[in-house]
Amino acid sequence: MSKIDRTHDPLRRSWLPSANDGHTDFPIQNLPFGVFSREGEARRGGVAIGDQILDVAAALRLGLLQGEAAQAASEPQLNRLMAMGLGASGALREQVSALLSEGSLATAEADRILVPMRAARLHLPVQVGNFTDFMVAYDHCHRLGMVRNPQAPLPPAFKHLPVAYHSRASTVRVSGEPVHRPNGQWPREDGQVRFGPSESLDYELELAIWLCGENATGTPVPMSRAPERLFGYGLLNDWSARDMQRWEMPPLGPFLAKSLSTTVSPWLVTAQAMAPFAIPARARPEGDPPPLPHLDSTQNRETGGLSIALEAYLLTPRMREAGEAPQRLTATDFATMYWTPAQMVVHHASNGCSLLPGDLFGSGTCSGPDTGAEACIAELLLRGPIQLPGGETRRFLQDGDEVIFRGRGHAPGAVSIGFGECRAVIAPAPSWPD
Repeated sequence: MSKIDRTHDPLRRSWLPSANDGHTDFPIQNLPFGVFSREGEARRGGVAIGDQILDVAAALRLGLLQGEAAQAASEPQLNRLMAMGLGASGALREQVSALLSEGSLATAEADRILVPMRAARLHLPVQVGNFTDFMVAYDHCHRLGMVRNPQAPLPPAFKHLPVAYHSRASTVRVSGEPVHRPNGQWPREDGQVRFGPSESLDYELELAIWLCGENATGTPVPMSRAPERLFGYGLLNDWSARDMQRWEMPPLGPFLAKSLSTTVSPWLVTAQAMAPFAIPARARPEGDPPPLPHLDSTQNRETGGLSIALEAYLLTPRMREAGEAPQRLTATDFATMYWTPAQMVVHHASNGCSLLPGDLFGSGTCSGPDTGAEACIAELLLRGPIQLPGGETRRFLQDGDEVIFRGRGHAPGAVSIGFGECRAVIAPAPSWPD
């Protein structure tokens, strides 16, 4: 895990007032990377600070930032910066922190290097080559597994390795883009298999884990090196068509029920920014097998976990028309996960699989043990239909519904930092072409 340094100082303040208001996701202790554009302009890299975006290319032109990492961070995709590794991104983070801190001469150039977020469009910041979705939440697996098989609710391998499947990189989309209800097939109540729009569309609240560096094919990544591969984090919605999923899962696992779309938040909160929120990995219950040696280390036991509060909200068309606030459905914490991000890296590469800069991991549904910490509708429905303001109910998502994820790293004595929102509206299923 990255070390705490002066960029994390809770007393450090920015010359930009909105970065110091105590509520922003993007205080100077955060400084996540992203890609943005303004109308009529090309996409380019930026850094979130308060309610503004630092235009990295503009800062380079003015000589306020220097170096190859800054050049890479100004590009319309961040893969080259991620290929350079944590040393490069960490050094650039220090440059940006100094540039935006109180006392910097950059205040005189504020109008030339800052772009209001409200005037910018945010883009998918990475060319995603590979996307792997994990399942590392004990409570999610156990809660739904009890419905299927109370005698054996967990997959046999769950306590021995972080279970995962390969998902679809081409349908990863940035927050704000609509998600079309998928067409698919499954047996109806009369037993007949039919094709049509999914009737059980669900969200899954997950952590996005972005990778940096590269290991050659045939070269595993040991636990001692795994933290070097964790570039940063965001929020991820693994949209799931449950009716299609139940029908297609046996025997090869998720397919069309998952590949319909995956929404990610636009900002990459770096591993360096997350250093104050490192915590011990979740303690295993008595009787559970310890991780095999290749998935274990003292560092991981002491600092492999992350303390991140995660929330999911729902805004229906009626609520939107009435001017009502979104209704919170889920409040959970990544701290309760059974496996850590480093263990995901090691397991994924343990057979010699090459992991590339810009590869994306989904953590799997981040459900916790408490009531209200169910991180998908399928779990929430175990307590009955969802009750919403104005008498509305939901069993699954309807067209026009908007799902909104929020997350914040939190720790005593540290400045809390956020991830920005991950949101999307459900659009109707497309008409089947002639």
